[in-house]
Amino acid sequence: MTRSRIRVCHDLASPSRDGAVDDPPPRVKLWTDVGSTGVIARAPFGSTGHESSRVIFGGASLSHVSRAEAARTLDVLLEHGVNHLDTAASYGDSELHIATWLKRNLDLIQLHNLVDVIEWELALREGGALDAAVEAREEGLVGSIGVTGHGSPVAAVHRRSLERFAFDSVLLPYNFVQMRDPRYATEFERLASTCAERGVAVQTIKSIALAPWDGRPQVGATWYEPMRNPDDIELAVHWVLGRDGVFLNAVGDVELLPHVLGSAERFETRPSDDMMQAMIERRSAKPLFV
Repeated sequence: MTRSRIRVCHDLASPSRDGAVDDPPPRVKLWTDVGSTGVIARAPFGSTGHESSRVIFGGASLSHVSRAEAARTLDVLLEHGVNHLDTAASYGDSELHIATWLKRNLDLIQLHNLVDVIEWELALREGGALDAAVEAREEGLVGSIGVTGHGSPVAAVHRRSLERFAFDSVLLPYNFVQMRDPRYATEFERLASTCAERGVAVQTIKSIALAPWDGRPQVGATWYEPMRNPDDIELAVHWVLGRDGVFLNAVGDVELLPHVLGSAERFETRPSDDMMQAMIERRSAKPLFV
């Protein structure tokens, strides 16, 4: 197994409304350039110069696993040709598992979950988090700057962010159920068009989300109910990968990860809307954000 140059992308915590940075540690994203030829397709990660696997590993799945389980998971990632990892100090033992496997240097800072109007103004104002990121880039400490977000208004907010600053990447939810919301779909398409014109990488999350727990007992590793049927997962993964120019951030559940990776390997064409509609009706799928 080859372990070579590693790039690290660091998400800054969102500022609180009094101007201070929130206590929870920022998320870190690790990009690995490995010797595996892999079978999951790769694509340019925007204009960063990184040729990324189209599936990005979510380190949250390593939060509460043994060292042996983590080692097996990382080996599986290499076997599938995944060269882009996402982890955080808040993801339990994830960073501890990955730290012994990687050499790290900071490459990309992302402003995390920048959706709230007041937090957006605090982060992007003079002397805010964005200025700190720009200063770090000017000092050669990082190479690129991105922005992430959740929720129904995120696509529109990301477009606003791109008008304020030339971010190198964005991250937001994308799946068939969420895109049935006409407002969300319209704003997503506008954002995607802007990103394509400007060479901005688009990362997508919640590809195999089935529904909110809505008070039901949470029986998995994710805060939402994920798809578990392998055939459903394959349809959902193929639907996301069927859109050129986006990356799929894998589910944060080590048990479901092999299904996502296997589905990505087998990707050839996007399933029809009729096939997707039949699946979500059969499984009573609901959007996470309304």
